Amino acid sequence: MKKIIFAVLAAVMVISLAACGGNNAKTEATSAPTAAASGNDNSETAGNVLVAYFSATGNTRTIAEYIADSAKADIYEITPEVPYTDADLNYNSDCRANREQNDDSARPAISGTVENMEQYDTIFLGYPIWWGNAPKIIFTFLESYDFSGKTIIPFCTSGSSPIGSTEAMQNVTPGANWLDGQRFSGGASSEDVASWVEKFDLVTK
Repeated sequence: MKKIIFAVLAAVMVISLAACGGNNAKTEATSAPTAAASGNDNSETAGNVLVAYFSATGNTRTIAEYIADSAKADIYEITPEVPYTDADLNYNSDCRANREQNDDSARPAISGTVENMEQYDTIFLGYPIWWGNAPKIIFTFLESYDFSGKTIIPFCTSGSSPIGSTEAMQNVTPGANWLDGQRFSGGASSEDVASWVEKFDLVTK
């Protein structure tokens, strides 16, 4: 009888431990764009909108989040496969960022992809300005998908440099409709960003 009771107790312990292990299992991260929080706002986008951005120091990320919130859009971070360190961004030296910007063929690898890119009609594309131009990782992103028939709206962050020409980016996205972009300072307010987004009439009630 004692052997039977012991066997039953042992079985119960095994089942309990298995349940705990299941509760502690970690889910694997995905590359899917995330939806911007919209609270109780019932407004919707006029067509599917994505905010895709690269941010080395966080300034562009903040603006991208403001845009995603205003446009009720999904958001996707363009993440380098090899992250940029402080040394990589030390522009007063022969740093990685400088070498990439001086190399027309540089295409830094991206970690992850946008799932179902075909569903998006409009893409806000954000990046910091590096030596007067978009970082080369933006070209990696643009050359990774077919943007034919899509509208691309660039935005950038910089201390003083203007957004500059998008001609080089347009050249690698045949069939895309590029609109005039906007430069923001890192300290731009959500109200300033929302005012700019409203010009595109992307949100309907």
